[in-house]
Amino acid sequence: MSTPAQPVTPAESDPRSLRELLLSGRRSFSFEFFPPKDDAGETVLWEAVRRLEPLAPTFVSVTYGAGGSTRDRTTRITAEIARSTTLTPVAHLTCVGASRSELRQVIGSYADAGVRTVLALRGDPPRGLSVPWTPPPDGLDHAVDLVRLIRAISRFGVGVAAFPDGHPQSPDLDHDARILALKARAGADFAITQFFFDAEAYFRMVERLRALDCDLPVIPGIMPITHRSQIIRFAELSGAPLPRPVLDRLDKATEPEDVRRVGVEVATELSARLLEGGAPGLHFYTLNRSTATLEIFADLGSAVR
Repeated sequence: MSTPAQPVTPAESDPRSLRELLLSGRRSFSFEFFPPKDDAGETVLWEAVRRLEPLAPTFVSVTYGAGGSTRDRTTRITAEIARSTTLTPVAHLTCVGASRSELRQVIGSYADAGVRTVLALRGDPPRGLSVPWTPPPDGLDHAVDLVRLIRAISRFGVGVAAFPDGHPQSPDLDHDARILALKARAGADFAITQFFFDAEAYFRMVERLRALDCDLPVIPGIMPITHRSQIIRFAELSGAPLPRPVLDRLDKATEPEDVRRVGVEVATELSARLLEGGAPGLHFYTLNRSTATLEIFADLGSAVR
């Protein structure tokens, strides 16, 4: 296992300052990593962390695996980022497979490690979205319940999820907006969207939220496409549609490097449109690889400075 070489003490900050930053009109740029399955994967992760660290992101986050399967590794890596880098970690926390008592313990362990902001998610059922959601014994049923629990026992900043194309288990987009506003009223400070490829879907989602008199800042999530089959699989699992124009561009890319180049172009164009339209920043799903994200940053130029 590879870990960062030189410990750096993170600066103390108000855990809710991210909300104030976003509401002030300043932009947030952040990166998301996933917990690797083995030591070799962890080496790749730390390489990506170190390559992206000089960009001075507002924060970085580390996901849970499917069904909460990597909770221990997630909490350990998030804590290590807090202790050993200059980065500010945002810790993922889901309702999957955990009782209220276990969730309180995880929140306490994050606090002990110096983590001060949590992304509160319901999470997907362990066997996938095709299976009806059932809360664990003495657990929580919805993300809004998790927001309330975090608020009751800590002073953490709290982020939540948003879905420009709609949550796959939601009846309609208006229902999604009402749920997001409910999370805000429960104490959420900001939201990060699932990845998407249609900027107008994001803007329509924000309009629905504002119509409910909710000023929750919503950060768009950007997924750079590096493999055609991978992004199609991700889209199927998440319910996020791939627009026909994006598929057409990928279909014309015959070599792996061409697919990657098109993916960077698509993400750069989407990012620029979102920033021009007033999005409060960007959150990049890096898949533990830094090159594509670094290229998008370079292409956006002064927009991310």
